[in-house]
Amino acid sequence: MLNRRNTLLLLSASLAAPRAALAATPREIAWDDLIPPGVPYSEIIGEGELDEVNDLWNPIYDANGVKLNEALNDAYIKMPGFIIPFELSAEGVTEFMLVPYVGACIHTPPPPANQLVMVTAEKPWPGDELWNPVWVTGRMRTQLQSTDLGQTGYSIVADEIAVYEW
Repeated sequence: MLNRRNTLLLLSASLAAPRAALAATPREIAWDDLIPPGVPYSEIIGEGELDEVNDLWNPIYDANGVKLNEALNDAYIKMPGFIIPFELSAEGVTEFMLVPYVGACIHTPPPPANQLVMVTAEKPWPGDELWNPVWVTGRMRTQLQSTDLGQTGYSIVADEIAVYEW
């Protein structure tokens, strides 16, 4: 028979269990890990064409540019990168593209899809910290998505973002 004390203990234990699952140590990955095993980096870079009217370089990637590392689907990871904001408010950015280098997607043609990650942050990242490299920790999914800045191959629901320190 459950008394009041045992009921409260059972309830508190069931609430703590999901947090304990999230406290798992993330797998630290690098940008090269996003390329499937056996596909050389040199083979994800495509040709391109110049759009003289709009003064843009449009990359044309072959099938290797959208090949994803399925071993990362549903993996709890930690990876570094730079933020290109999509949703920015007074509290900070909650939706952004994580890119491998400063200026990717803004000053140059976007990298291929398997080098871009769409991130949704549970807690906003401060708007005055957008140019700093960051660590993003969360659950990764393999998911091709089109955005205004390029096609992404991965998404992460970030439960932690921190300044990347060299």
